[in-house]
Amino acid sequence: MSRLVKRVVLSLSVLVFAYVAMGFMLGRTNDDKTYRTLTVFSEVLEHIQHDYVEDPDLHQVTMGALHGLLDSLDAESAYLSPLEYADYKKKTETKPKGEIGAALSKRFGYIAVISVLPDSPALKAGLREGDILESIAGFVTNQMAVGQAQILLGGEPGATVKVSVVRRGHTEPLEMEIPFAKLPAPRLLEDRIQGDIAYLRVPSLEAGMSKQIREKLVQYERQGAHKLVLDLRDCAIGPAEEGIATAQLFLPSGTIATLRGQTVTVQTFSADATKVVWKLPVSVLISNGTAGPAELLAAAIAGNHRGDTVGEERTFGTASEQKVIALEDGSALILTVANYYTPDNKSIAAEGVIPTAEVRAEDNTTVTDQEEPGAPPPGRVASPDDPVLKKAIEILQGSAASKKAA
Repeated sequence: MSRLVKRVVLSLSVLVFAYVAMGFMLGRTNDDKTYRTLTVFSEVLEHIQHDYVEDPDLHQVTMGALHGLLDSLDAESAYLSPLEYADYKKKTETKPKGEIGAALSKRFGYIAVISVLPDSPALKAGLREGDILESIAGFVTNQMAVGQAQILLGGEPGATVKVSVVRRGHTEPLEMEIPFAKLPAPRLLEDRIQGDIAYLRVPSLEAGMSKQIREKLVQYERQGAHKLVLDLRDCAIGPAEEGIATAQLFLPSGTIATLRGQTVTVQTFSADATKVVWKLPVSVLISNGTAGPAELLAAAIAGNHRGDTVGEERTFGTASEQKVIALEDGSALILTVANYYTPDNKSIAAEGVIPTAEVRAEDNTTVTDQEEPGAPPPGRVASPDDPVLKKAIEILQGSAASKKAA
């Protein structure tokens, strides 16, 4: 692009922003924040053009600005250039037969692993919650949408994908080659602990899991269990509907969650007494690897004072809905259009779900590959020595003692 053409592009950009700003100013004289922002943007463009150390590539500058604009909103929103959107549409038309089995979001601007599924290629390759994927298949992820990353991490069973992983405690990125595989049907992990206390670990809330949970709760009660520990740590995959359906198994009344956004009709999801199967005490284990539908479930139980949420830290915060908006030039926005709110009206996406019973993590100055602080590895039930589990048991035993005393 010649210098003359660049100057024309810059001038037109300034004129467009000035025109929009003037229209805004005339239409909404009581609020000039947007006008000031647009004016600053045009000034920045002019300084980049005239004062930068070398002649800038305005197309790259604009693309970077648009990516940054969407990245500044939340982890799930993103901008797709015309080429990126064309590729995205093509690859989302058919679901890949194989995947690695990991829940993703963004952290520090890069794609991050929220959790990995039991018996998944991701787990077997050594991927773990909290890992930052610096690159996937050779593509750096700092301007990558979560949906784009999910596409890259799916393919024909037997094929592999290379990822570069940044992990706490390591000075250099870890290089991994992870195979794609057809994942087994989701299943519950359960164990019986300490007399009449049942323990149920839910690795994901994919379609059909609420039915499995219902059957297991009925079985527990028949077997004489009077208290339940529901382990939702590292549970981050599945549709919101599954979290809501599972919450209805525990709540006789009250609000489960509310979905709200500027352009979205408010939806309130309520308890249904006819669907309750567990009326006995329950404690819910949560972690930073708890996300999405599991957050709706945990927030509903805690928000309706049905049981405690027990953990060392708040949940990840991804309970929201996105919409793909195509633009005239062939690009697109993946935009968060609504957030789920807790029964006490807090945004889960913004604040996560905070433990009602916090367990203080022991000081660990060094974390090695052999050490697994916090939740047990995916695919295994918790040990009785797990401090979060011990706290939940104490709470359940305490509530039982209080009822007897009363």
